[in-house]
Amino acid sequence: MPTDTTISQPGAIPAGVSRRERLAEWVDRNSGTFFIAPAVTLILIFAIFPTIYSIFFALSRVRFTSDGLQFRFVGLRNFSKQFFGSSEVHFLGRTDPVSLFGYACFAAVVIAVLYWWIRSFRTSTWVGMLGRTISAAMAIFLSWILCASLLSGNSIGTLYTTLFYVIIGCGIQFVIGTGLAFLCSQPISGKNFFRVIFFIPLMITPLGVGYAMRMVADVTKGPFEPLLQAIGLSDWVWSADAWSARFMMMVSDSWQWIPFIFICMLAALENIPRDHVEAAQVDGASSVQIFREITWPQVLPVAVSVLLIRMIEAFKIVDLPNIMTGGGPGSATESMTLHSMYIWRANDFGQSAAIAYLLLLLTVVTCASFFNYVVMGQIRKARA
Repeated sequence: MPTDTTISQPGAIPAGVSRRERLAEWVDRNSGTFFIAPAVTLILIFAIFPTIYSIFFALSRVRFTSDGLQFRFVGLRNFSKQFFGSSEVHFLGRTDPVSLFGYACFAAVVIAVLYWWIRSFRTSTWVGMLGRTISAAMAIFLSWILCASLLSGNSIGTLYTTLFYVIIGCGIQFVIGTGLAFLCSQPISGKNFFRVIFFIPLMITPLGVGYAMRMVADVTKGPFEPLLQAIGLSDWVWSADAWSARFMMMVSDSWQWIPFIFICMLAALENIPRDHVEAAQVDGASSVQIFREITWPQVLPVAVSVLLIRMIEAFKIVDLPNIMTGGGPGSATESMTLHSMYIWRANDFGQSAAIAYLLLLLTVVTCASFFNYVVMGQIRKARA
């Protein structure tokens, strides 16, 4: 005997439902969109639009007129000035003359990078090879600048000053912060007191950190003045030497940001299941083996996230060198962000925007390469 069957489509509203109920059902289905719409709108207004608008600045020569801003399209001229024009020495550093040692180091780097790039053809897709080609080109370019400037006895520019803050500074901060977190995760007396003490520098504003560290580093009236006199360095001025000034910036930045790494890594270490560690101890594993085989693989995702966040933040360093040395001596402590700010103060908006986009490119390629080739390799090795 035939029967009537009604097949309803997924998500369809049954017949006989009132308009009000239909509206409520539609709102319920799209509630996720409604919740994120304010955030997306704010991002479009305050982030995407200024970013697109700044492209016009980077590709133009901007002048003030009685009617406002006047744009004259110059193409990539603002970018070329940083590599081949009047700002080359400021941005890249002095790259002439190049020593024999510099040429030898550059040749070794090129051979190693090309060997790695050719080997990648066996296992990578075309998308992966595109990323590896960009990374290889950036590595060769940065290696040439390093070999022609620092390794040849010449001065470095804001490009490598920024990388010095990021690579050396973040590496030291991560090691010290992780070490302090590991110590405070152990059953020692007074660890809660040290947790509070270690966290205090993060609550101070960068402005306060800059002025405080400048007073601490004062060789004439600071707390280390008696020690410097005792070892015969009473006439030494750290702010007059390029590398001592850079190291002082790195120490000041580390004092402020080590607590961030410390608190994140401490939370990761304390969330490791104790039964895994106790089982390894029963089996006779040493502390080094426990850390390498149990602790480190479980905290690796947190360590990666913390280090990437810290690296991105370090690329934007501007407060400390501006307050403590004004970018000096000369431009020795000047980061790319501070370089862009000084040019912006001189009303050269085009070059300022160009430097900002060069910094964006450097940040993206460096962080993406670090994550894909270093971090993912460690994660795959830990899982294997």
